[in-house]
Amino acid sequence: MRSVRPVLLGVFAAVLLAAAGGVAWLALGRTEAEAASEALPVPPDVPRLASGPEYERCLSLVRQDPDEARSFAEGWEAGGGGEGARHCSALALIALGEPERGAERLEGLARVSRASAATRASIFAQAGQAWMMANDGGRAFGATTMALTLAPDDPELLTDRAIALGTLGRYAEALDDLNRVVRLDPDRAEAWVFRAAAHRHLDRVDQAAEDVARALTLAPDSAEALLERGIIRQLRGDTAGARADWERAITLAPDSATADLAQQNLALNEAGPQRR
Repeated sequence: MRSVRPVLLGVFAAVLLAAAGGVAWLALGRTEAEAASEALPVPPDVPRLASGPEYERCLSLVRQDPDEARSFAEGWEAGGGGEGARHCSALALIALGEPERGAERLEGLARVSRASAATRASIFAQAGQAWMMANDGGRAFGATTMALTLAPDDPELLTDRAIALGTLGRYAEALDDLNRVVRLDPDRAEAWVFRAAAHRHLDRVDQAAEDVARALTLAPDSAEALLERGIIRQLRGDTAGARADWERAITLAPDSATADLAQQNLALNEAGPQRR
């Protein structure tokens, strides 16, 4: 489950939008098809909802042939496959480009499952990630909040909820979650990037600059951190520094959503001063 978030969301940075006259909050996501083709919210080794060859086969099929995975899961469930079959069926729907249906099934499964609290939290988290694939930040917030009732000090879940809050424009609440993340895991570079973006959207540019500097100390080659620092530099009037950061971000992650946003910022930078 944990490896899917960067694929679905990247990092909540921003692109300078001349038409808007300011800075907009954009999740750096992939399309549903791209996300499904590269990684899926398949559970890690632990916790898991089931065990046995049927479960392993179904999860493998989700990656290789989601149509076949859905058929297999439906037949397995009809034959008494239980929670494992239902879980695999939901993941297959996501892989087939139906994240809303998959998310609803994951939420329903997490509510009634007899699994441990940690496992149920992981399923709610998968639902939240699927809602983000469907561009529904409100439902993502709800699913991750349910996950946090079961695992309240999980930095990954707190980060997921902060991302959802950011897409809803609730930056102060996102910052509250991110403050908890960096207390729990101060070496988590992505959390410092996210916190920098939240501070920036709250017009706390100096604090944003401190946070992104911390992120780059922890991860000097983070394209997302460089994208964010470039935005902060642009806001401070350092056009050359912003350009250097965005060019470096593109070099580090040339085929990513981060690079796309950096390229948009470069184009706007070349077009002239941004309206604030």
